[in-house]
Amino acid sequence: MDLMEIIRNRRSIRKYRSDEIPQPDLNEVFEAVQLAPSANNLQPWKFILIRNDKKKRLIAQACSGQEFIGEAPIIVVACAVGRGGYIGKYMESWPVDLAIAVTHLILSAWNKGLGTCWIGDFDEDKIREICNIPPSVRVAAITPLGYPVKTVPPTSRRPVERIICQESFSE
Repeated sequence: MDLMEIIRNRRSIRKYRSDEIPQPDLNEVFEAVQLAPSANNLQPWKFILIRNDKKKRLIAQACSGQEFIGEAPIIVVACAVGRGGYIGKYMESWPVDLAIAVTHLILSAWNKGLGTCWIGDFDEDKIREICNIPPSVRVAAITPLGYPVKTVPPTSRRPVERIICQESFSE
């Protein structure tokens, strides 16, 4: 599939089939993650793949009870490890680095016919406990991963003209 076609067609999926994901497809999805750029090439990430049904239910509960998360064959917990670089000398780069890596995961998964749904609403302490994540590691994002039950219609987007400014910021 063409990259722009993947970007245009990708949707957040909230209903998953129970089919197993073939290992070669998973390998390719995570190769895309491995190839994601990061500040100073520090690659400050680890991805935990959760297949255990009990853990998946607990994670769904820790994500404000969004039960659909636990219905996917795999839940991916994206973690920031170590220290990243800095952005503008005012913030660590790991949130951006992880966002890029998770975007690679999401687009590569869609290319393989797999759906995801970026989850940001979670109780980090509960996720830490469920996944045995040490205090020095941050949970950056969670996504279910599996084959969609159905296609989802596109959502509306602002026109390009409303998000681009020329030469300086303008409303």
